[in-house]
Amino acid sequence: MRYTPTTEDLQSIEQWFAEYDALAAKGEVDRLADMAIFPMNLATDVPGGYGAVRQWTREEYLETMRQAMGEGAAGLKPKRTPHFLSPNLVVVETVDEEHGMHYADLLVRTADGWGFQTMVQGGWGHGWPPAKLG
Repeated sequence: MRYTPTTEDLQSIEQWFAEYDALAAKGEVDRLADMAIFPMNLATDVPGGYGAVRQWTREEYLETMRQAMGEGAAGLKPKRTPHFLSPNLVVVETVDEEHGMHYADLLVRTADGWGFQTMVQGGWGHGWPPAKLG
């Protein structure tokens, strides 16, 4: 059965991303990690046309995001579209045309609020082994 989010559901996601964006703009990667659920799942692709998947610990997330974000991610103007699967699971598609970004996050509602648990974005898998079935 399809879940239709309430106004409060949508506002909670908007508020979560407002906090996330403010922290990202300042490069506060440790605080961003506090908003995540670990181990974190990642799905991306590798050169050659195949997908790749991984799980990151908090430490792996911190190391990678410090390199990727540098001093911060100010100036992004993302458009986000939440797709609620249930009251507690939402896939949020993010597009920032100006910076050529297109990715999705799975957010999971916890007793402490929303947390991102899965990141999906093409192009991060350089050096990762391609995913395999079975």
